[in-house]
Amino acid sequence: MLSFLDASSVAVVIGASGGIGAALVSALREHTAVGTIFATGHANQPPALARVEAYTLDILDEASLAALAARVGEAGSLRLVFIASGLLHTPSGLAPEKSWRSLELASLQQIFAINTFGPALVGKHFLPLLSRQGAAIFAALSARVGSIEDNRLGGWHAYRASKAALNMLIKNFSIELSRRAPEALCVGLHPGTVDTPLSLPFQRAVRPEKLFSPAESALHLLEVLDELRPADSGAVFAWDGQRITA
Repeated sequence: MLSFLDASSVAVVIGASGGIGAALVSALREHTAVGTIFATGHANQPPALARVEAYTLDILDEASLAALAARVGEAGSLRLVFIASGLLHTPSGLAPEKSWRSLELASLQQIFAINTFGPALVGKHFLPLLSRQGAAIFAALSARVGSIEDNRLGGWHAYRASKAALNMLIKNFSIELSRRAPEALCVGLHPGTVDTPLSLPFQRAVRPEKLFSPAESALHLLEVLDELRPADSGAVFAWDGQRITA
């Protein structure tokens, strides 16, 4: 699993206080030889464990991103950046739209801020730090519903559009990254339906074998990353390794 990592490698997990992010940190600690893992959370700081440096981070605050990037740059060879943050709904009433009649500017801005603008800023500050020699990966959680070609149901306007925009950023970043680090990848990942608060209101129609625990999801995603090669950069892949159309 992520066989290119070793004791001199540095990994960054953004959104490590969420279900998938926390599971990724645990999996990296248990199943890889990575040296230092930087784990960030927005509202809650992830636990500080062996080989883990934990921080509270607002991905929309460039000063915070720049400060963390400076610390990461001092720590060693950055080989993995994984953005596990995302927003679909909130307890305060933000929910996926069933019709264009439900669209509101504030909701659009909130969804795009977390799902698109934040990852864009993470890319700005951390892509330049990825190792220029050997394998390195910049990955972000996307979603199958962000595929324009695959969209058959409509609805969920803000979430779908924010993930589609994220997928374009991933493609753009991959082109620029290839010029400075030919062996590095920039990809999006669809984790499937994972038993976290994000998916909780939408789990009723999911078959039990298709509802993954965060730990299962994290292992699936890391296994997919381990199989990818530079030619796969810029694409989006599902938890089972299937390539998702744009």
